[in-house]
Amino acid sequence: MLSRIVAALVTFGPWGVFLLAFIDSLGIPLPATMDFLLIMVAVKAPQRAYFTALMAVLGSAGGSIALFLAVRHGRRLFLKGDPPPGRRQRFERWFDRYGMLTVFVPAVVPVLPLPLKVFVVSAGALKTPFGKFLAVILLARVIRYFGEAYLGIQLGEHAQTFLARHIWTILGIVLALVGAAYVAIRMSDRRKETAE
Repeated sequence: MLSRIVAALVTFGPWGVFLLAFIDSLGIPLPATMDFLLIMVAVKAPQRAYFTALMAVLGSAGGSIALFLAVRHGRRLFLKGDPPPGRRQRFERWFDRYGMLTVFVPAVVPVLPLPLKVFVVSAGALKTPFGKFLAVILLARVIRYFGEAYLGIQLGEHAQTFLARHIWTILGIVLALVGAAYVAIRMSDRRKETAE
């Protein structure tokens, strides 16, 4: 049934891709569907590739925002007051400092066994500032979806093979960037502690 719904939405072109991206980011998993569609659009209709990528970015951001806000408001309804001190507050402090890196990685890497929804839910539940969350989601999705459109235009039908063959290299580059960001955050924290 899900494959029929996906096929029906694809017939609507970029607007169908928008809806698919929204549904996927809202919490209904459609593994690798968006990536495959973007590459196929770029191969078969290169003139529509970047518009389709834009619609995928907007749909994905919309779905992620809806999930983030639903969790944030749901948390307020079900939890009264602050959690007791201890492990939970330590996790909240850690997520406040480094959590956006954990959102960025699964949002930018096409094939990764880490579901983005888990980190979106964590960001919403742990009161991550909305602007920070939105900036990370948009940056990651622009890199991923416009990159796939570019690959589809440049490599044609070989784009899927290229991604499959180089996924570990792509993942390594992303993890190296995340590691560098982590080290920069730690160094900044140490400087602040020394200054105090």
